Amino acid sequence: MRNTLKRMIKNLFLLLALPIYGLYMLLSMLGNPDGTFQTFSQTISLIPGKFGIYLRASFYRLACPNTSDDILIGFLTVFSHRDTSIHKGVYIGPQCNIGKCTIGENSLLGSGVHILSGKQQHHFKDPKLPIKEQGGAFQKINIGEDCWIGNSSVVMCNVANYSIIAAGAVVTRDLVQEGMVVAGNPAALISQRELEGS
Repeated sequence: MRNTLKRMIKNLFLLLALPIYGLYMLLSMLGNPDGTFQTFSQTISLIPGKFGIYLRASFYRLACPNTSDDILIGFLTVFSHRDTSIHKGVYIGPQCNIGKCTIGENSLLGSGVHILSGKQQHHFKDPKLPIKEQGGAFQKINIGEDCWIGNSSVVMCNVANYSIIAAGAVVTRDLVQEGMVVAGNPAALISQRELEGS
């Protein structure tokens, strides 16, 4: 009964999100799609309470590829790229910045987490040219399933399934293998989770 009621509420919010999504699609055809997406993400991040939680889940379900509406996105959390996929059971805490990424099922992100779109977003080799004019490249980061990313962490590289990133850690290399617990800046292995079959 509870699951049925929850599904009905989510379906209602999907209907409420349809006009917002329609306006987003219309405006993105007239301008910069990522810039328009960021504007809508910033706007819906300001809506407090359960209403905001359900509306954000519904909007991202419609706007982002392969995204579930069985997710929880906290207050003041913003997304910078539409090419982001959030899978079922994901919790993203308040005040996070989410770049281009995939977040696997049942992963949890604490508050103030930053997932950057890779570590090559800004080139800076030419000291005679302003950094903002040197370009860069976005990379889609993969966060595995059943991971825990602690408060205020910064993630620039892939994180394998069942991993834990300690609060305040900075992940700059693809070193986080399945079940690892890492901490520090730069992040380093501190322990290994006991996984079945390992």
